[in-house]
Amino acid sequence: MQPLIAEFMGTFLLMLLGCGVVANVILEGTKGQNSGWIVITTAWAFAVYVGVVVAAPYSGAHLNPAVSIGLAVAGLFSWADVLPYILAQLLGAMAGSSLVWLMHRNHFEITEDKSIKLAVFCTIPAIRNTRYNLLSEVVGTFVLIFAVLFFTDATITSTDTLIGLGSLGAIPVAFTVWGIGLSLGGTTGYAINPARDLGPRIMHAVLPIKDKGKSDWSYSWIPVVGPVIGGTIAALLALLIS
Repeated sequence: MQPLIAEFMGTFLLMLLGCGVVANVILEGTKGQNSGWIVITTAWAFAVYVGVVVAAPYSGAHLNPAVSIGLAVAGLFSWADVLPYILAQLLGAMAGSSLVWLMHRNHFEITEDKSIKLAVFCTIPAIRNTRYNLLSEVVGTFVLIFAVLFFTDATITSTDTLIGLGSLGAIPVAFTVWGIGLSLGGTTGYAINPARDLGPRIMHAVLPIKDKGKSDWSYSWIPVVGPVIGGTIAALLALLIS
């Protein structure tokens, strides 16, 4: 795969499984309805794992504009590639969330609460407060990017030889996202990824969803700006202390 195709496919799978678990838990009539926060956070972690496994050998599996920007700030990724990666990630998120809607269309039609339909696609704060909602996204993304910058490969100590872990190398980032969701995600729904929120929000606005309501564009900048700030701070701090 070419790197941009890998970013598209990895983000597509991430959103298919991530938005998919939200749909399964909160839409009317699904077999997973009301199964709770633990199910959502766990499945999002698994979604990250699947996306990273597919994309990592070809693109490094950023799957997140905050990761691409953070790595560029840290000098580990070319600034010239940041925008193409972000566009591929955004398109992948749009495609993945659209397929979730198509699969769950019957359940969307029997769900009356407009906010629940929106929540399948994008994040909604538990308590709407611009300052603290932004802080939540900054902190959650800071943890993600800071941890990613310190991931290491396994080493044969006798020869100081680095070895790859294959698909197992995706486990640390999945665990990190799982921990962020369990510990920090209850305030805003932990977008921690601009493409994850913006791409599906666009699709909520354009898809023919029955009685869908508004797409809450007044909030949409927070899960975009917050992760970029958090990722940048993480990269700068890593440079300072490394």
